[in-house]
Amino acid sequence: MSKSKKQKEEILNSLTDKLNDAKGAVFTSFVGLKVKDIESLRKLCRESGSECLVSKKTLLRLALSKVGLKDADGEIFNDEVAVIFSYNDEITAAKIVGQFFEKCEALNIKGGILENKIIGLDSVKQLISIPSKEELYAKLVGSINSPLSGLVNTLNGNLRSFVQVLNSIKEQKS
Repeated sequence: MSKSKKQKEEILNSLTDKLNDAKGAVFTSFVGLKVKDIESLRKLCRESGSECLVSKKTLLRLALSKVGLKDADGEIFNDEVAVIFSYNDEITAAKIVGQFFEKCEALNIKGGILENKIIGLDSVKQLISIPSKEELYAKLVGSINSPLSGLVNTLNGNLRSFVQVLNSIKEQKS
């Protein structure tokens, strides 16, 4: 049973809204994945505030065209397409795909969207290797904390030495 024109238009509008709202996206092919694998991918997406959506290629092409991304490569549309939308930041979708790819190599990464431009597989792989915001914050805090810890240890060492000198003088006078 084919979908009515109204249903297709609703799906197209929904896809267009998701593309407009997303800060980044990754296109994947789910051919060869088992249903439990796709459900696992969707669960990872939900946990990170992202969304995994399987769409008809023609509707996805139209939605991409509506948001001004007409230069989508034909390679993206060779197989069935799933789109992982990242609403929090630009790299979450790529990180999810990278994390999932470690468990299930059947996932085929096709490309993505970054800063309202279509990007290729190599760019998505680079995004996967970038540390997450949380990791970068932790490194920043560690970098700031390290010199302060050194200063505190140095001051404590000086105070300890000063107290030992005072104790030595006290013992000599008694």
